[in-house]
Amino acid sequence: MATFLEWLRHDTLGLLLLAAAGIALLLTLIIKSKIEPFIALVATGVLVALVGGVSLTDLVGTPVKASDALIEKGFAGILGHITLIIGLGTVLGAILEHSGGAQVLLDRLIKVFGEKGTPVAMGVTGFLLGIPVFFDIGIFVLAPLVYVAAVRGGRSLALYALPLLAGLSVTHAFLPPHPGPVAAAGFFGVSLGWIIVMGLACGIPAWFASGIMWGRWIGARVHVEVPGEHVRNTKEGSQLQAPGIGSVSLAIGLPMVLILCATLGNVLLPEGWLKDLLIFTGNPAIALTIAVLLAMWILGTRRGMTRAELSKVTGESLRPVGMILLVVGAGAFFGAVLAATGVGQAVAGSLSQAGLPLILSAYVISCGMRIAQGSATVAIVTTSGILAPTMASGDFSQPQLALIVIAISSGSIIASHVNDGGFWIIAKYFNMSVKDTLKTWTVLETVLSVVGFAVAATLFAIVS
Repeated sequence: MATFLEWLRHDTLGLLLLAAAGIALLLTLIIKSKIEPFIALVATGVLVALVGGVSLTDLVGTPVKASDALIEKGFAGILGHITLIIGLGTVLGAILEHSGGAQVLLDRLIKVFGEKGTPVAMGVTGFLLGIPVFFDIGIFVLAPLVYVAAVRGGRSLALYALPLLAGLSVTHAFLPPHPGPVAAAGFFGVSLGWIIVMGLACGIPAWFASGIMWGRWIGARVHVEVPGEHVRNTKEGSQLQAPGIGSVSLAIGLPMVLILCATLGNVLLPEGWLKDLLIFTGNPAIALTIAVLLAMWILGTRRGMTRAELSKVTGESLRPVGMILLVVGAGAFFGAVLAATGVGQAVAGSLSQAGLPLILSAYVISCGMRIAQGSATVAIVTTSGILAPTMASGDFSQPQLALIVIAISSGSIIASHVNDGGFWIIAKYFNMSVKDTLKTWTVLETVLSVVGFAVAATLFAIVS
């Protein structure tokens, strides 16, 4: 028994078996045994940690100090980032729904794309607005459009959500100012301008294949109901006249503009009060707070919404947030456990010695890291660090370096599953079961990854 545990904890094949067994147990508990995902994630994470050799002190801390324990850091790492954003984004979305603002914006999009083109409109919106904002922020701010489109169209929520998610995902993985491609560019010394050019060249076909083609096909076959509270809010709404498109665009666009200004100001401006101001107002939590306060005024009180009505809307919108946070936090803990057992590093080390062509090696290592530990950013940074010495000793042009970065980025988003916090955000926010999320979102990310890499590899062969 001791020999088996030693093999399980230190051999690459053993670590992969441990990770696979943990994921299989988790899916069985959730899908077959119908155990609440939050409970199943915590229980499975603790079991995998103990079997994988994580010490009790590292796992839960001591009665005196537990802040450095894996179970606390696993939850806190992601919740510290998203709790405020989820809460503020949910309130902003509720105000947009109740005021009729989401309906106004959707009507304008349908005028451009047509009623049948509404899923495409969702995808274009996700792609364009995903450039300046992080993936999760885009979900929380734009989700009301998806709810309204699904209620209006009378079709599956997945049909409208998946194109939007593909747009947000491809910009997050392939384009600056998002952290993954920026970090990889720094490792390899490649211009962000080339990252943008190659990111668009590879990302647009990948977005179309995953979000428009796959999203529309599977979305029509997996029926997902709009959450009850959103159906009610969409149908009832406010009795006031619908707001103007300018007010709605301002409420949605303001946080994105503030975040983009902070990113550009941090790079382009000298030290001083203007740079400090832009960085402060462009912090996602601050930007969303400003947007929520503005929306309360221009979409609420200025149009005659009473304080009691506004308070009811915001209060009711926050009721489902608690379970979302618990599940996302537990998912992050499970991913942290897999990382702590050494699964990710073992996979990366083995793949780096496989003797594959450079661009394929970059993609495969990144895929292995993503599947093993869940975080796209960690997959990009780790893969870039492994390949950096090889890249430094080679004679590569800027376009070639940029395409290797895109290959790494493509690998970092493949097969989002139960060890990825984003998987649980999407499952809970868009009312999908674990099984349906695997059938829709996980496959979408895989299509996005494979097509993005295929285009990058083709272009790499041309520019070589």
